[in-house]
Amino acid sequence: LFMSFFILLSLMYPFFARFELKTIETREVVLLAVLAAIAAVSRVPFAGLPSVQPTSFVIIMTGLVFGAESGFIVGAIAALVSNIFLGQGPWTPWQMYAWGMMGMSAGLLRNQVWMATLWGKTIFGFIWGFVFGWFMNIWIIVSNISGFSWAFVIGVYVTSVSHDLAHALSNVFFILVFSSSWLRMMERFKRKYGLLDSELKIKNTHP
Repeated sequence: LFMSFFILLSLMYPFFARFELKTIETREVVLLAVLAAIAAVSRVPFAGLPSVQPTSFVIIMTGLVFGAESGFIVGAIAALVSNIFLGQGPWTPWQMYAWGMMGMSAGLLRNQVWMATLWGKTIFGFIWGFVFGWFMNIWIIVSNISGFSWAFVIGVYVTSVSHDLAHALSNVFFILVFSSSWLRMMERFKRKYGLLDSELKIKNTHP
């Protein structure tokens, strides 16, 4: 478990370090903090419905509008903050990485033609509902490594299908219903205030 956490934190560190080296205005930091807070808090009311929450939707929208790095930061922070309410544990770094990669992949694919369509975004959200669950299953396997067997691995993935499907379908619902209005609103803020409008430049460390 210690090694798995070390590896995950090592994988996330370059993203946070790179973001820290960027020239970014206070209002842009505030925007990302607000989006991360919305993504985190929106998870709490749905805690009674396993895997059904708008957190993934907010993270995907962030990546689509503000890019891969912003998507990763919002996804990782949302997992950390939401677990303050729902319970921190050794699973938190796994959630941070999974949601961070969800936001990053949305940012990396945002210029693809198919991603500009509603159905493209819907399919993306549906697929990530399963990918997120499959990644979190690795945490379950690693945390029970002493009882490892292929039957156990297959059992974990089979029993997670209902939760993964619920996550995927909730992503589809939120994207179909809210994505158009969210994208218009976020794009408007981006253009009007010049928020994260271009590639952030690395800080000039020379005098």
